[in-house]
Amino acid sequence: MEGAQTLLAFDNPWEIVGLISVIVAMRVAVPYIPAGRSVRATILEFVDSGLVAALLVFCLLRPFVIQAFYIPSGSMIPTLDVGDRILVNKFVYFFRDPEPDEIIVFNAPPAASVSDKDFIKRVVGSPGDSISVWDGALHRNGERVEEPYLAERPRYVWPDPNNPGESLLVPDDKYVLFGDNRNDSNDSHRWGEFDPNTGQWRPEPFVPEENVLGRAMVVFWPPHRIGILR
Repeated sequence: MEGAQTLLAFDNPWEIVGLISVIVAMRVAVPYIPAGRSVRATILEFVDSGLVAALLVFCLLRPFVIQAFYIPSGSMIPTLDVGDRILVNKFVYFFRDPEPDEIIVFNAPPAASVSDKDFIKRVVGSPGDSISVWDGALHRNGERVEEPYLAERPRYVWPDPNNPGESLLVPDDKYVLFGDNRNDSNDSHRWGEFDPNTGQWRPEPFVPEENVLGRAMVVFWPPHRIGILR
């Protein structure tokens, strides 16, 4: 399974509404509990704290600020391993655009997946960049890019396997994204379709800006993998 998938248990809006409704019902019922005033006050404080926390998490933090994901595939090895839990900052790109080398979570375009999935990859090309892969390395704007985070050097030539060094210009509001496990990743270098009219492969490597969900910031689980993502 490719990409990043949501870790949180409550993804369906009706499940969230149900949870908050249960907490509200508990709050209404607290005054009728046959216990002392101090006990009821303690229970009421606990329920109120739970209600505030639920509202903050599901109505503010999760939609707009931060979200937890788990990694189900090896496309980002060695930076991210299968089973890693990460926190994604969904707020940062309200103020600026993604930059090269940042790891982002995004909604996969149709060329990457026929179903609605969230992928996680590294930005290798931003709007206006010329991108190519040859001689076992990524080249951006005519310069070889050193990528110490890769599992191994790419064993392919892209975008045109028959013309090493030919580059692809990234259009406005689009991005090119590769996995760190460069030779075993469903990423921009693999997306496209066969054109029956020309008999050639037509690349469709771009991710629209509106598909970007946020920047992967931290691995928080398992304990021996905890660290800031770079």
